[in-house]
Amino acid sequence: MSQSSGDNPEVSANAPVATAAAHPRVILALPAYNEAENLPTLLHAAQAMFTEAKLDHIILVVNDGSTDDTAAVVDALAAEGIAVERIDHPRNRGLGAAIRTSIHESLARSGNPDDIVVNMDADDTHDPAYIPGMVAKIWTEGQDIVIASRFREGSQEVGVPFGRRVLSRGARLLFRIFLRLPEVRDYTCGYRAYRASTLQTAVEKYGDRLITREGFACTDELLVHLSTVTRRVTEVPFVLRYDKKRGKSKLPLFKTIWETLKMLVVRH
Repeated sequence: MSQSSGDNPEVSANAPVATAAAHPRVILALPAYNEAENLPTLLHAAQAMFTEAKLDHIILVVNDGSTDDTAAVVDALAAEGIAVERIDHPRNRGLGAAIRTSIHESLARSGNPDDIVVNMDADDTHDPAYIPGMVAKIWTEGQDIVIASRFREGSQEVGVPFGRRVLSRGARLLFRIFLRLPEVRDYTCGYRAYRASTLQTAVEKYGDRLITREGFACTDELLVHLSTVTRRVTEVPFVLRYDKKRGKSKLPLFKTIWETLKMLVVRH
């Protein structure tokens, strides 16, 4: 089943009305642009993880104007029985717009303030096996945001290009100076779990300004804004498997660095 979000980056044309839920669930939201090769492995792994962990869940794929077979692949996986919905952008609008849509579509489907929205990359570099541990940090330890971190004991980066390593470490240094979230070491990783009520509070506070960056700097911007509504943020170590990615990188390195620097200048 698919829905189109048209040119509105916030809500799809046929967003469902949230209904009360007896217990919280996990909403896995995946921004995807030309990920037809990577989605089958990722979604099968996610479905197996949810089944084994006995987590009530739904998977959303925000198809950001893909020109490959991403839409057909998602539909085929849904036909197999995977609990996945496809939400389409008619044209490619960038990661920022895709994450905006993922947040608003997730909140539209949330019926419990303790639902958890998980964002992760759709290129199979983020293993869904970490989700139960991230969920536990929120449901049992009272955290509001959990980040899968590349900079904790036990973390590892496999096959990551040198430029991406430089970017993540440079951003880490800058944000530790300017943002000062004591429990955060990884400010740029997009693999995160959020309490739904925390996202809702941020949406109400910032509206369309919650995410204004269209590129990869949007993940930094989102964390900056969320840090004004909660300081209950923690991390779990994870292994970034860049070697599993099929297809070319979509990260414009120098543009991302420039956008991050501009955001810090505006903030300060």
